[in-house]
Amino acid sequence: MSQIDFYHLQKQNLKDVLPILLTKSYNLGKRIIIKVCNEQQAEDLSSYLWTFNDESFLPHGTQKSGHSDKQPIWIGCSNESPNNAQYLFLVYGADIAPDILSQYERIFNIFDGNNNSDVENARVFWKNCKQAGHTVHYWQQNAQKKWEQKA
Repeated sequence: MSQIDFYHLQKQNLKDVLPILLTKSYNLGKRIIIKVCNEQQAEDLSSYLWTFNDESFLPHGTQKSGHSDKQPIWIGCSNESPNNAQYLFLVYGADIAPDILSQYERIFNIFDGNNNSDVENARVFWKNCKQAGHTVHYWQQNAQKKWEQKA
């Protein structure tokens, strides 16, 4: 079974949080998929990851750049894992087929707490993951923007 972590964004947005989580995961030597809803989101996120920090580098690719098997971080909108990822990041409301969850060690569902639809989708996904026997954790930021695990 997979570990599934729900990150409820309230104090920061995705672009503030995602590079930090990706860097930690990449530094662990994990191959990563970032699943988005469409190719435009993939290209926009890719552009952002090239420029988010002048002192940092997160090697990644998209369908447009190709060479998926060589990319430690792959951004796409399919359920496939062309880079044999161990970690999956679900962003922008992207979802995944339930039968695929177990192929990943860890799944990060990062959702916008200011978007009612995203919150409701996260609740449904949480319930389905628990029913399937996965280990689930819920993370929320405190006033200092530090992540705290909630019960």
